[in-house]
Amino acid sequence: MTLTCSVDPSSFGWKYYWYRDEKTSEPLNTQDAVSQSTGQISVSQRGLYWCRGGRGDPVYYTEYSDSITINKYVSSRAVVTLQPNWPKIYSGEAITLRCDIKDEGDTKWEYEWKTPRSIKPQTQNEYRISYASSVHSGDYKCLGRMKSEQSSTEWSDAFKLTVLYAPESVLTVSPSWLSPGDSVTLSCKVEHPSAGWRFYWYKTVPKLSDNSYSDELLPGSTNGTEQDSYIVHGSTHTARYMCRAGRGDPVFYTHYSEPEFVWSGDVHSAVTLKVSPDRVQHFIYDSVSLSCEGNSTEWRVRRFPEDLDWSYCSNWRSMTGSTCNINSSQQSDAVYWCESGSGEFSNAVNITIQSMFTLHFISFSSCI
Repeated sequence: MTLTCSVDPSSFGWKYYWYRDEKTSEPLNTQDAVSQSTGQISVSQRGLYWCRGGRGDPVYYTEYSDSITINKYVSSRAVVTLQPNWPKIYSGEAITLRCDIKDEGDTKWEYEWKTPRSIKPQTQNEYRISYASSVHSGDYKCLGRMKSEQSSTEWSDAFKLTVLYAPESVLTVSPSWLSPGDSVTLSCKVEHPSAGWRFYWYKTVPKLSDNSYSDELLPGSTNGTEQDSYIVHGSTHTARYMCRAGRGDPVFYTHYSEPEFVWSGDVHSAVTLKVSPDRVQHFIYDSVSLSCEGNSTEWRVRRFPEDLDWSYCSNWRSMTGSTCNINSSQQSDAVYWCESGSGEFSNAVNITIQSMFTLHFISFSSCI
């Protein structure tokens, strides 16, 4: 808003002085050459304003003008911001919408919010959502209202909040088959990359009691890592890993990644898988025995890739003690390994199934 001060009758040489709230206060700090000569100033704060003219040296002053009351912060406008300021928000996160008003004075404000579901007066400039969900998606606006006054700011521009479902984490491992002295690199990617993520790394341990696994955080990842990769040094045994990402306080976590295996053919581990007949290529209709050896009384034999419920020996063939007896006619190429009741993995063996037809064809060709 622009205020104009003039002397009547007008004449040459006047400068103009502005006051707010009290006539006895110091003139407002707007006495540049333009405002003094034109008698115009722009104001944005509420209050009583006076002016008077002055000229000469020493200065001769006119009487004070009548006061004018500014009831509204005409140029003030509320702005909605998001804290934390992440580009994507997910279901389950705790967030805060903040109403900021640019105000050079010490005005005491009350606030009003327009949310996707209601209009809510409140005294604080923060609108907190402790557990975001899809019902919170939509436009948010706010305004500031001076306490005990009718004056207020304009409504802010709409802040559009979109709450997405919790993202997936995707784990990759390299290498997948270990050679002596290898280090394993784990990489964890979030489905919708955005700021603030920390990454948590897990090694899983077999639980034979319920055909499941328990998760153990890898060293150094209790509070997550800033990097989306993790190196396991000196890995020698078959292992199963998972990851997930988290951010905020309290921490919001993504879903766990699908597990990934790192295979080792080391037969000197505490648990050993023995194949009989002792070869990795078998022919259809062969009978194959997979035996688990080591310091344990409980065993299970597993294979990868999994085929729904057919990943455990007891699902597809008979498991007697530590030996799994299978018929190759019901199998496909897969990696096999043992898991013990003490939570250890054996070496892994990649077994392929060869068709008898292919064998006969090769034999026939060699006779020509």
